[in-house]
Amino acid sequence: MAASPTPRPTPAEAGAAEVIDRALQAFHPELPLGLAFSGGADSTALLVALARRWPGQLRAIHVHHGLQAAAAGFERHCIEACAASSVPLHVQRVDARHALGESPEDAARIARYCALAQSARALGLRSVALAHHADDQVETLLLALSRGAGLPGLAAMPARFRKHGITFERPLLAVPGATLRGYLRGQGLSWVEDPSNADTGFTRNRIRQQLLPALQSCFPGFRQTFARSARHLAQAQELLESLAEQDLATWGGEPSIPGLRQLPRARQANALRHWLRGSHGVAASTAQLDELLDQIADCRTRGHRIRIKVARGFVERTGERLGYTPAI
Repeated sequence: MAASPTPRPTPAEAGAAEVIDRALQAFHPELPLGLAFSGGADSTALLVALARRWPGQLRAIHVHHGLQAAAAGFERHCIEACAASSVPLHVQRVDARHALGESPEDAARIARYCALAQSARALGLRSVALAHHADDQVETLLLALSRGAGLPGLAAMPARFRKHGITFERPLLAVPGATLRGYLRGQGLSWVEDPSNADTGFTRNRIRQQLLPALQSCFPGFRQTFARSARHLAQAQELLESLAEQDLATWGGEPSIPGLRQLPRARQANALRHWLRGSHGVAASTAQLDELLDQIADCRTRGHRIRIKVARGFVERTGERLGYTPAI
């Protein structure tokens, strides 16, 4: 029996390769480059595209969480996909179980980034590519809006950031998820589906399955416009961080109560947020920050005591300065 002819890619599938190629033309990573490879459609498309653009310069890293029965199947697919693209694969096994009261998603994300950074260092890599795309960016922005986030949250996911001494890159933030699947289908390539993606108990999945189709119907260009808004917000956040650094530098790096009292309340809040996040790795809630600002406004005497709970510690007054003391 004669073999069935390979179906020709549709115009949309053929155009997907051009979209991805344009995205990678603006991507200038340090080589050799690592890739966080889950085996899903997004990272499989990025694997193939990067391997063709920089042959012999890509190293794939698969983090095996062991949280699902399908995890062994993910690993097998990753081994086969990397072999087909002549990309060396490093598998890192982690314990991503969450502690009591901790979000399972947060625990898995923290474990994943630690494992990626550890693997990258072991492989002699300085940067790792992530396959987050335009739909992921929209979901992140909508989640931030639903939580009443400030500018850092509304700026969504940066195209580049540093974590654990490694540079992480997101070259596909302008590419819709459907385009990545079209790219794979056009070449007859397979991927694995994470069973948890169908679980609408996760907020992200509800956004993906219910809200994004509605946005597509009402605002067909929402991915581009939302991404543009996120970039504008990120630029505004950069300006605020620069202003906070200038204010803190004026006071020697630690908040000065007399110095703060000379600034408008919004600028005080900006400096305090930056100090808490940058120097102590914590964030004050809106209520905590409002209480702290009220205490600073009332701090007219040397004997005025300030002690505000923030995260797992306290912002306290020492003389004319504020300090942060972690709880023991």
